[in-house]
Formats: sequence, C-alpha cells, structure tokens
Amino acid sequence: MIKTLLTVSISFALLAAPGIAGAQGNAGPGKAKAASCAGCHGEDGNSQMPGFPKLAGQHKAYLVKQLQAFKSGARISPMMAALAAGLDDQAVDEISEYYANSKISANPPPVLPVSDDDDDAPAKTDDQKKAELTTLIAQGSDLYRNGNLATAVSACVACHGPYAEGNKPAAFPALHSQHADYLIKTLSDFKTGVRSKSKENMMHMIAVKMSDQEIKAVAYYISTLK
Repeated sequence: MIKTLLTVSISFALLAAPGIAGAQGNAGPGKAKAASCAGCHGEDGNSQMPGFPKLAGQHKAYLVKQLQAFKSGARISPMMAALAAGLDDQAVDEISEYYANSKISANPPPVLPVSDDDDDAPAKTDDQKKAELTTLIAQGSDLYRNGNLATAVSACVACHGPYAEGNKPAAFPALHSQHADYLIKTLSDFKTGVRSKSKENMMHMIAVKMSDQEIKAVAYYISTLK
C-alpha cells in the first residue's frame, strides 16, 4: 500500500513539474529584462525613491498598456520613451509579468514634509503635527470613498476598489501602498494635462476638479492602504 502511494505521489509530482518549471521560467526572463528598470523602480519593483512609482504587484494588463503607451508616445516621458523603445512585445509582456508577480511593500507610517511648516508661524508640536496628519488622512479617506458632491469629484473607490486594489479586467491600476509623492505628482499631472493629451481622459476630468489639498489628502490616504 505504501509503495503504491509513493508511486502515485511521484507520478503527480512529475506531471506537475513542467507547469512549475514554466512558471519559474516566465519570471526568469522578465526579471533579467527588467534589470535596467531597477535604478528607479527597485530590483523587485519596490522603488525606494518616493518620486518613482512602485511597480510590484501591479496588474499585468495595466503595465503592458503603460509600456506600450510610452513606446507610442501616447504617454509622454522622455526617459521612459527611450527605455520602452528598445522593448519588443515579448519583452514588454515578460517584464510586466515579472512585476505583476512581485509583492508590493507596505509604506512606513506617513509624516508631513518639513516644507509644510510656515516659517513665520510658531513651530508645531509633535502632537499638532500628528493631529494635522490624522485630519489629512481622514479627509483623503472620505474623498476616496465618497468623492465630493459639491464639486462633482468622483469617488476613487468606483474604479480602484475599496482597498485600492484596482480592477484587473478593466486594467485600472492598483494604488495601495504606492508612494504619496508619486500619487500627488500623477494626480497633478492629470489635472494640468501633462499626463494625457486628451481632455476627455477620465482621470483628467476628475483631477481638474480637485483642489491641491484634496490631491494631497487622497494621496496620503492611499499610501497607507495595504
């Protein structure tokens, strides 16, 4: 009986082996081809620089779409256009697969930048700064989930999900654990039209109605989601 069970177990292992090898193989070329991305986005897609986005855990379809947009010029970035120009469709697919299968890292607790302090005002105490940050994140949470009816700002949750996990079938990006600084820049670029050439772009139509304070608040809130 034991011999029979061992034989069956080995047989199943041998049948599964090609699938396992295939899965590892998909990550292999993608990781190697993503080596030139590591300087800005981190070796595993977890950028340590808040101005550059984390790519780890992002939906593959969204990453493919963005790399193709950089290649075609639909999304403007001289740096990314130069890098994407040398990628064929297979490389784009393998790099996107690699990052999609990487795990995004959680952010440390947020802190307000020193530049937010008014030089002419008395220095804020730690308790005051903590209270200000708590208020900011609460504002961001409300905006993310409910939008702003008074200014017709749509709720982020409709497209990006309750935990900012995104929408994989629709290729709407995951946002959780992203750097607040990058999110602020992205929303600001959508607002000013830098990110998209089309005034009909959905994110432009939303961001253009947002105040700088709202952009900052929702970015800080999203950065805390895991």
